[in-house]
Amino acid sequence: MHSLPLPLAAFLAGILSFLSPCVLPLVPGYVSLISGASVEDVQTESKPLLGRVMLHSLTFILGFSLVFIALGAVATGVGQLANEYHNLLAKVAGIIVIVFGLHLTGLLKIKALYADKRMHDVKGGATAWGSFAVGFAFAFGWTPCIGPILATILVLAGAQETVAKGVLLLAVYSLGLAVPFLLTSLGVDRFLGFYTKFRRHLHTVEVVSGVLLIAVGVLIFMNNLKLLSGYLSFLNRFAL
Repeated sequence: MHSLPLPLAAFLAGILSFLSPCVLPLVPGYVSLISGASVEDVQTESKPLLGRVMLHSLTFILGFSLVFIALGAVATGVGQLANEYHNLLAKVAGIIVIVFGLHLTGLLKIKALYADKRMHDVKGGATAWGSFAVGFAFAFGWTPCIGPILATILVLAGAQETVAKGVLLLAVYSLGLAVPFLLTSLGVDRFLGFYTKFRRHLHTVEVVSGVLLIAVGVLIFMNNLKLLSGYLSFLNRFAL
Protein backbone atom coordinates (compact mmCIF):
# COMPACT_ATOMS: atom_id res chain seq x y z
CA MET A 1 0.00 0.00 0.00
CA HIS A 2 2.86 2.34 -0.84
CA SER A 3 0.41 4.61 -2.64
CA LEU A 4 -1.72 5.22 0.47
CA PRO A 5 -0.27 8.52 1.78
CA LEU A 6 -1.17 10.89 -1.09
CA PRO A 7 -4.76 9.62 -1.39
CA LEU A 8 -5.06 9.88 2.39
CA ALA A 9 -3.82 13.46 2.22
CA ALA A 10 -6.41 14.14 -0.51
CA PHE A 11 -9.18 12.66 1.67
CA LEU A 12 -8.15 14.85 4.63
CA ALA A 13 -8.05 17.84 2.27
CA GLY A 14 -11.66 17.12 1.33
CA ILE A 15 -12.65 17.09 5.01
CA LEU A 16 -10.80 20.38 5.59
CA SER A 17 -12.70 21.87 2.62
CA PHE A 18 -15.98 20.79 4.23
CA LEU A 19 -14.90 22.44 7.50
CA SER A 20 -13.97 25.72 5.83
CA PRO A 21 -15.84 28.81 7.10
CA CYS A 22 -17.67 29.41 3.82
CA VAL A 23 -18.93 25.81 3.43
CA LEU A 24 -19.66 24.45 6.90
CA PRO A 25 -22.20 27.09 8.08
CA LEU A 26 -24.22 26.72 4.88
CA VAL A 27 -24.44 22.91 4.75
CA PRO A 28 -28.00 22.74 6.22
CA GLY A 29 -29.04 25.24 3.55
CA TYR A 30 -27.53 23.04 0.85
CA VAL A 31 -29.41 20.02 2.21
CA SER A 32 -32.63 22.03 2.21
CA LEU A 33 -32.01 23.28 -1.34
CA ILE A 34 -31.39 19.88 -2.90
CA SER A 35 -34.20 18.15 -0.98
CA GLY A 36 -36.81 20.82 -1.71
CA ALA A 37 -37.75 20.87 1.99
CA SER A 38 -37.14 23.41 4.73
CA VAL A 39 -34.40 22.84 7.32
CA GLU A 40 -37.15 22.37 9.93
CA ASP A 41 -38.78 19.66 7.81
CA VAL A 42 -35.45 17.91 7.28
CA GLN A 43 -34.88 17.95 11.05
CA THR A 44 -38.00 15.79 11.55
CA GLU A 45 -36.09 12.94 9.86
CA SER A 46 -39.26 11.26 8.55
CA LYS A 47 -38.38 8.14 6.57
CA PRO A 48 -39.90 9.20 3.20
CA LEU A 49 -38.19 12.60 3.41
CA LEU A 50 -34.93 11.06 4.61
CA GLY A 51 -34.92 8.73 1.61
CA ARG A 52 -35.39 11.67 -0.74
CA VAL A 53 -32.68 13.68 1.03
CA MET A 54 -30.22 10.79 0.72
CA LEU A 55 -30.95 10.23 -2.97
CA HIS A 56 -30.64 13.92 -3.77
CA SER A 57 -27.50 14.22 -1.64
CA LEU A 58 -25.88 11.38 -3.59
CA THR A 59 -26.67 12.97 -6.95
CA PHE A 60 -25.51 16.37 -5.62
CA ILE A 61 -22.21 14.75 -4.60
CA LEU A 62 -21.96 13.05 -8.00
CA GLY A 63 -22.35 16.45 -9.64
CA PHE A 64 -19.53 18.20 -7.81
CA SER A 65 -17.33 15.08 -7.87
CA LEU A 66 -17.57 14.90 -11.66
CA VAL A 67 -16.24 18.46 -11.93
CA PHE A 68 -13.35 17.88 -9.51
CA ILE A 69 -12.39 14.56 -11.12
CA ALA A 70 -12.40 16.16 -14.58
CA LEU A 71 -10.13 18.91 -13.24
CA GLY A 72 -7.82 16.20 -11.89
CA ALA A 73 -7.63 14.51 -15.29
CA VAL A 74 -6.85 17.83 -16.97
CA ALA A 75 -4.21 18.71 -14.37
CA THR A 76 -2.46 15.36 -14.81
CA GLY A 77 -2.61 15.62 -18.59
CA VAL A 78 -1.12 19.12 -18.53
CA GLY A 79 1.54 17.94 -16.09
CA GLN A 80 2.59 15.15 -18.44
CA LEU A 81 2.70 17.46 -21.48
CA ALA A 82 4.83 19.95 -19.56
CA ASN A 83 7.25 17.30 -18.30
CA GLU A 84 10.09 19.03 -20.16
CA TYR A 85 9.69 22.07 -17.90
CA HIS A 86 9.05 20.05 -14.75
CA ASN A 87 11.62 21.76 -12.53
CA LEU A 88 10.47 25.27 -13.44
CA LEU A 89 6.78 24.39 -13.09
CA ALA A 90 7.44 22.73 -9.72
CA LYS A 91 8.93 25.97 -8.40
CA VAL A 92 6.05 28.06 -9.78
CA ALA A 93 3.47 25.62 -8.38
CA GLY A 94 5.26 25.55 -5.02
CA ILE A 95 5.19 29.34 -4.79
CA ILE A 96 1.49 29.43 -5.65
CA VAL A 97 0.66 26.83 -2.99
CA ILE A 98 2.74 28.73 -0.40
CA VAL A 99 0.87 31.95 -1.26
CA PHE A 100 -2.46 30.11 -0.82
CA GLY A 101 -1.22 28.83 2.52
CA LEU A 102 -0.28 32.36 3.64
CA HIS A 103 -3.77 33.46 2.62
CA LEU A 104 -5.41 30.83 4.83
CA THR A 105 -3.23 31.73 7.80
CA GLY A 106 -4.28 35.36 7.43
CA LEU A 107 -0.74 36.61 6.79
CA LEU A 108 -1.63 37.49 3.20
CA LYS A 109 -5.10 38.47 2.05
CA ILE A 110 -6.21 37.63 -1.50
CA LYS A 111 -9.47 39.49 -2.02
CA ALA A 112 -10.59 37.34 -4.96
CA LEU A 113 -10.72 34.29 -2.66
CA TYR A 114 -13.24 36.05 -0.44
CA ALA A 115 -15.66 36.54 -3.34
CA ASP A 116 -19.17 35.27 -2.65
CA LYS A 117 -19.83 32.95 -5.59
CA ARG A 118 -21.80 30.18 -3.98
CA MET A 119 -24.66 30.56 -6.46
CA HIS A 120 -27.42 30.98 -3.89
CA ASP A 121 -29.96 31.47 -6.67
CA VAL A 122 -29.26 28.13 -8.34
CA LYS A 123 -32.49 26.12 -8.51
CA GLY A 124 -33.28 22.59 -9.57
CA GLY A 125 -33.02 20.45 -6.46
CA ALA A 126 -36.65 19.25 -6.66
CA THR A 127 -35.54 16.12 -8.56
CA ALA A 128 -32.48 13.86 -8.40
CA TRP A 129 -31.29 15.15 -11.77
CA GLY A 130 -31.86 18.70 -10.55
CA SER A 131 -29.68 17.99 -7.52
CA PHE A 132 -26.99 16.65 -9.84
CA ALA A 133 -27.12 19.94 -11.79
CA VAL A 134 -26.92 21.92 -8.56
CA GLY A 135 -23.88 19.91 -7.45
CA PHE A 136 -22.26 20.48 -10.84
CA ALA A 137 -22.86 24.24 -10.58
CA PHE A 138 -21.82 24.49 -6.93
CA ALA A 139 -18.45 22.88 -7.70
CA PHE A 140 -17.60 26.02 -9.65
CA GLY A 141 -19.27 28.30 -7.10
CA TRP A 142 -17.24 26.83 -4.24
CA THR A 143 -13.92 27.27 -6.06
CA PRO A 144 -13.00 30.75 -4.69
CA CYS A 145 -13.56 29.51 -1.14
CA ILE A 146 -11.93 26.07 -1.25
CA GLY A 147 -9.56 27.15 -4.01
CA PRO A 148 -6.33 27.04 -1.96
CA ILE A 149 -6.88 23.45 -0.83
CA LEU A 150 -8.31 22.30 -4.16
CA ALA A 151 -5.46 23.93 -6.09
CA THR A 152 -2.92 22.09 -3.96
CA ILE A 153 -4.57 18.73 -4.70
CA LEU A 154 -4.62 19.64 -8.41
CA VAL A 155 -0.90 20.42 -8.26
CA LEU A 156 -0.32 17.01 -6.69
CA ALA A 157 -2.48 15.44 -9.42
CA GLY A 158 -0.39 17.23 -12.05
CA ALA A 159 2.72 15.52 -10.67
CA GLN A 160 1.27 12.01 -11.06
CA GLU A 161 2.68 9.60 -13.66
CA THR A 162 -0.69 8.70 -15.16
CA VAL A 163 -4.06 10.34 -15.65
CA ALA A 164 -5.66 7.47 -13.72
CA LYS A 165 -3.64 8.39 -10.62
CA GLY A 166 -4.61 12.04 -10.95
CA VAL A 167 -8.27 11.09 -11.31
CA LEU A 168 -7.99 8.83 -8.24
CA LEU A 169 -6.53 11.68 -6.20
CA LEU A 170 -9.46 14.00 -7.02
CA ALA A 171 -11.98 11.18 -6.52
CA VAL A 172 -10.62 10.64 -3.01
CA TYR A 173 -10.67 14.42 -2.39
CA SER A 174 -14.34 14.46 -3.44
CA LEU A 175 -14.99 11.53 -1.10
CA GLY A 176 -13.51 13.51 1.79
CA LEU A 177 -15.93 16.32 1.01
CA ALA A 178 -18.82 13.93 0.44
CA VAL A 179 -18.69 11.76 3.58
CA PRO A 180 -19.40 14.55 6.11
CA PHE A 181 -22.05 15.96 3.76
CA LEU A 182 -23.83 12.59 3.71
CA LEU A 183 -23.58 12.32 7.49
CA THR A 184 -25.18 15.75 7.75
CA SER A 185 -27.99 14.64 5.43
CA LEU A 186 -28.67 11.73 7.76
CA GLY A 187 -28.95 13.96 10.81
CA VAL A 188 -29.28 17.73 10.42
CA ASP A 189 -30.18 18.04 14.11
CA ARG A 190 -26.91 16.41 15.12
CA PHE A 191 -25.00 18.55 12.63
CA LEU A 192 -26.46 21.75 14.10
CA GLY A 193 -25.41 20.61 17.57
CA PHE A 194 -21.91 19.88 16.27
CA TYR A 195 -21.69 23.21 14.47
CA THR A 196 -22.72 25.17 17.58
CA LYS A 197 -19.74 23.70 19.42
CA PHE A 198 -17.29 23.67 16.51
CA ARG A 199 -17.77 27.13 14.98
CA ARG A 200 -15.38 28.72 17.49
CA HIS A 201 -12.63 26.60 15.91
CA LEU A 202 -13.27 27.62 12.27
CA HIS A 203 -10.41 30.12 12.25
CA THR A 204 -8.08 27.52 13.75
CA VAL A 205 -9.01 25.11 10.94
CA GLU A 206 -8.09 27.80 8.41
CA VAL A 207 -4.75 28.51 10.06
CA VAL A 208 -3.85 24.82 10.36
CA SER A 209 -4.85 24.29 6.72
CA GLY A 210 -2.66 27.24 5.74
CA VAL A 211 0.36 25.89 7.62
CA LEU A 212 -0.09 22.48 5.96
CA LEU A 213 -0.32 24.10 2.53
CA ILE A 214 2.85 26.10 3.17
CA ALA A 215 4.68 22.89 4.12
CA VAL A 216 3.41 21.10 1.00
CA GLY A 217 4.29 24.15 -1.12
CA VAL A 218 7.88 24.07 0.17
CA LEU A 219 8.12 20.36 -0.70
CA ILE A 220 6.77 21.03 -4.20
CA PHE A 221 9.19 23.95 -4.68
CA MET A 222 12.10 21.74 -3.62
CA ASN A 223 10.82 18.98 -5.96
CA ASN A 224 10.79 16.65 -2.97
CA LEU A 225 7.19 15.49 -2.66
CA LYS A 226 8.45 11.99 -1.88
CA LEU A 227 9.14 13.29 1.62
CA LEU A 228 5.37 13.58 2.13
CA SER A 229 4.99 9.87 1.50
CA GLY A 230 7.84 9.22 3.89
CA TYR A 231 6.25 11.29 6.67
CA LEU A 232 2.98 9.44 6.26
CA SER A 233 4.39 5.98 5.62
CA PHE A 234 3.67 4.85 9.18
CA LEU A 235 -0.03 4.91 8.22
CA ASN A 236 0.52 2.00 5.83
CA ARG A 237 0.08 -0.44 8.73
CA PHE A 238 -3.60 0.61 8.98
CA ALA A 239 -4.21 -0.42 5.36
CA LEU A 240 -3.21 -4.00 6.01
